[in-house]
Amino acid sequence: MAIYRSLYYGDVVVGVGGRITIPQEMRDELGIVEGDMLRVRVEASNGSRQLVVWRSEDQPEDD
Repeated sequence: MAIYRSLYYGDVVVGVGGRITIPQEMRDELGIVEGDMLRVRVEASNGSRQLVVWRSEDQPEDD
């Protein structure tokens, strides 16, 4: 099991329909581009919850 450390935090605003925009700096750092699939997990501990998002390893290939 990998142990991750936080590199930095950023704030996002929840928009219409629950949409969030990942800041450009984070997208650049992670190599996220339009059409990438992201995996999302909700974690809970001590009564608080957090949303964890990461780029899926299996990306669909362009036709």
